[in-house]
Amino acid sequence: MAPAAVRVCCACVRWFPVVFITAVVVWSYYAYVVALCVYTVPSIAEKVLYLLIYHPILVLFLWAYAKTIFTDVGSVPRSFYLTVQEINRLERERGEEAQKNILLELAKDKPILNRTHAGSARYCEKCKCIKPDRAHHCSVCGQCVLKMDHHCPWVNNCVGFTNYKYFVLFLGYGLLYCLFIAFTSLKYFIEFWTGASSKEAVKFHVLFVFFVAMMFGISLISLFGYHIYLTCSNRSTLESFRSPIFQTGADKNGFSLGKLNNFKEVFGERKLFWFLPIFSSFGDGIAYPTRTVDIPSDGLLGDRQRWMEEGDADGGTQLSGSSTNLIK
Repeated sequence: MAPAAVRVCCACVRWFPVVFITAVVVWSYYAYVVALCVYTVPSIAEKVLYLLIYHPILVLFLWAYAKTIFTDVGSVPRSFYLTVQEINRLERERGEEAQKNILLELAKDKPILNRTHAGSARYCEKCKCIKPDRAHHCSVCGQCVLKMDHHCPWVNNCVGFTNYKYFVLFLGYGLLYCLFIAFTSLKYFIEFWTGASSKEAVKFHVLFVFFVAMMFGISLISLFGYHIYLTCSNRSTLESFRSPIFQTGADKNGFSLGKLNNFKEVFGERKLFWFLPIFSSFGDGIAYPTRTVDIPSDGLLGDRQRWMEEGDADGGTQLSGSSTNLIK
């Protein structure tokens, strides 16, 4: 099979999890709205109440899901890519120390604090670019992703700086969707299970929508809780397994600004936007404020750190002329 055909087949296969989730949601809509609310629930008031709550949750869930899938993960600015001459110069050097010095020289005018274990600037050999802080190369997407968290097959996309908020909301509204269906269908599930109801035409759908909602709900509880923890810790999934390295060494809390400010860095200042799949994160995905940054206060990270001066630092904000200490 030709390489182009293989790539097309792989691209199609990657959409299977998304198609599966979509099919489950479409079926759950029929099972809940038609089988449960229309044909099973006897009270008109109860039907209306369930449907009035169900549909906004569904809309928010699908909105967040679509935004997670279709939001571009962003790209590394062209200024971070090496020129042909710089690539040739780097590849001619065989010594690790010489390559390290070249990379540090190329990165000196960029807002980069992260280092490799050897103390060099992080370099992507596939993209031929200096990696911005918290960026990583995704082999599935074939590019470096800003503030990469992980590649998620369920959304057929990388989760990173541009869509992490949407992903967390997708998990949260997915959990809420499952729990709402499970709790409101429990009474009728018991009736069908014990044989107290004789409505055989919709029995299968009511029974299984409860099982499916419980199954997905249990899975989402731990996943949603974990990502809320990561958000409040200002870590990505990758950083939770491998701490980012700074000039002073590895520090798992290097980007932490306090729980409240960590949360605001992803969800923004305006509380209304916290619950909507609308981009409200701080920054540009390239430079990030840190707990302690020894750089000139008017340096390249100044724009990214300025919002901290105006926010309520959870733990105190201290500013000095030569360095910015965001947390004591």
